Amino acid sequence: MSDFVAVIPARFASSRLPGKPLLDIAGEPMVVRVWRQALASQASRVVVATDDTRIREVAEAAGAEVVMTAADHPSGTDRLAEVAKRLGLAEDAILVNVQGDEPLLPPSLIDQVAARLEEDTEASIATLGESISDVDMLFNPNVVKVVRDFTGRALYFSRAPIPWDRESFASRPALLEHDAWLRHIGLYAYRASFLAAYRHWAPAPLEQLEQLEQLRALQHGHRIQVALASEPHPAGVDTEGDLERVRALFADAAMPPASAGTSPEDTQPDHKER
Repeated sequence: MSDFVAVIPARFASSRLPGKPLLDIAGEPMVVRVWRQALASQASRVVVATDDTRIREVAEAAGAEVVMTAADHPSGTDRLAEVAKRLGLAEDAILVNVQGDEPLLPPSLIDQVAARLEEDTEASIATLGESISDVDMLFNPNVVKVVRDFTGRALYFSRAPIPWDRESFASRPALLEHDAWLRHIGLYAYRASFLAAYRHWAPAPLEQLEQLEQLRALQHGHRIQVALASEPHPAGVDTEGDLERVRALFADAAMPPASAGTSPEDTQPDHKER
């Protein structure tokens, strides 16, 4: 596929885990672990976007390119819009928003979401979803659900269990018997032209109700392509429990800190130097 830029928004402030990007995971800060995963993708450029000098210093010490951004962005998408402008990217350039708290993110998913946006020339955003087979997950408001049309484009995102099975959900079901329900994965690819417009829009009513920023794009009439993830998407780090789980996984895998500027999968010869 064509070149794309992977951007990792990294904020120091976090209500549940202050300083989250700098928390240690098997000898390296989380933001560096995420950066290494992004380096293993096909991105032509990987950038850490932050408003904090501590994060900048740590990322640059590891070899990462860093763009300093404003501190008052209401969302990661707004931060990406500033990055696209600062980098002077062409209108048709593709940027992938790689969440800074996902040190286990498979690089193939970064590639997949970028490729899907390139394929759908009428879409402004591409993202991913995966099947929900667990009833508790379906009814959990912290798990975002998405409904697609036959072309894969999003019809709606919600914290509610959509679609609603009128016959079965009157009494809460014990299991889900088909694949009508999809969990949204918060990995996004955008066109730079869309980000330039997005940064000037006020939050939309649906976005404010659901607290889901992608609804701003839908309510403004933009198309969002939702592909089914090509491999499982591991959970990110939101809580202290998540952090300990990820640390244990790295410890079990005996994954030592890689040397600066290298991929965690250095057996693959195709990775470009960034």
